[in-house]
Amino acid sequence: MTDKQARPPCYVLGIETQIGLSLIRELGEAGVPVVGIATDEHAIGLVSRYLTHGEILRQPRTDAGLAELRAIGERHGAGYLLTVSEANTSWLIDHRDRLGAIVPLLPSRESFAIVLDKGRTLEAAVAVGIDVPRSASPATWADVERVAASFPFPAVLKWSDPNGVAPALRAAGIELVKAEYVYTADEFLRVAARYRPVEMWPLVQEYCPGVGLGQFFFMHEGKAVRRFQHLRVAEWPPEGGFSSVCDGVPLDRFADLQEKSIRLLQSIGWEGVAMVEYRYDPASGRAVLMEVNGRFWGSFPLAMYSGAGFALLAYSLQGQGAMPPLPALRENLRCRMVATEIKRLRRILLQPGLIRDRTFQVRPVREVLRFLGDFLRPSVCYYVWNLKDIKPFVRDVRNALGV
Repeated sequence: MTDKQARPPCYVLGIETQIGLSLIRELGEAGVPVVGIATDEHAIGLVSRYLTHGEILRQPRTDAGLAELRAIGERHGAGYLLTVSEANTSWLIDHRDRLGAIVPLLPSRESFAIVLDKGRTLEAAVAVGIDVPRSASPATWADVERVAASFPFPAVLKWSDPNGVAPALRAAGIELVKAEYVYTADEFLRVAARYRPVEMWPLVQEYCPGVGLGQFFFMHEGKAVRRFQHLRVAEWPPEGGFSSVCDGVPLDRFADLQEKSIRLLQSIGWEGVAMVEYRYDPASGRAVLMEVNGRFWGSFPLAMYSGAGFALLAYSLQGQGAMPPLPALRENLRCRMVATEIKRLRRILLQPGLIRDRTFQVRPVREVLRFLGDFLRPSVCYYVWNLKDIKPFVRDVRNALGV
């Protein structure tokens, strides 16, 4: 029996995107048998060469879905489960004892509730000395009017718990807008009026200039046993969102901020992987906390290529209680998602009026030159494309073309 056959499988739920695909690749490269579980039969992870078995979960986040997961565990044997989305994490936290042979590797209910709630996260951050944006949380229309009269606009409107508010908005026929820019009190009042039917309003947060700085940690028994960080080079949408291009950053940079991030996770009681996200302004040196993501993040492929080993740590340390050998970090890589970059360039070159942040500087020539030049840089890797594992890229292209 080979070592791979002797090891329990790792089940990965959520292999439709580059995140789940990278979990498969990292674990597979390390010799772990991986059972990928998709909710879409066209998921790119289902065709990865590193997948031992692929399964389709037909009824996620239901009692029937729990029965499906138990049956998958019976087919492939006792093992550990990693999940990607917050929705699935919440679902499994509520039913972690109903999965039969599968042991889900999850945060505690209380710590996950804190990171889902931006207000509680910001309170915890202030307590450990982290700079946070000025914020207001209106609970009534009178609160909205008070905020309009006193808040220093411009501001960004974000839901404190998007997953929690989504059902009420959906029932009222109101679109869930995760981030919306308002520049004056009158503009804020117009947007806030949209939510009067549900009597709920988003968090009002001070606008913070800069670029996204992500600090990533694996917490075990209150200690950060692995860390990694990146800066966003380009985002979608252009004014701020998720990384379409990001650079690894040496760990000797932002060292004091890393320690504060760790204290924040310790105060929350976090175990496992987490991303602490800041808005960093190179001009002033100010880094302001945006949120904590208690899950594997969108730019996870960069951490995978850099040898951070977060998926292997979850499987080995969180699951089996044994620290795996990890290589030295590569800190000079850039990772990019070309499809999203093309969409971003289209917005900048052809639709600049749709960029919601009026302070965003549109620099078409610089953007095009950087986009083309990255194809020539030897230190650039890709979210989906991988010469060792080509089929997911081919499927991703076919999915995009609808063929």
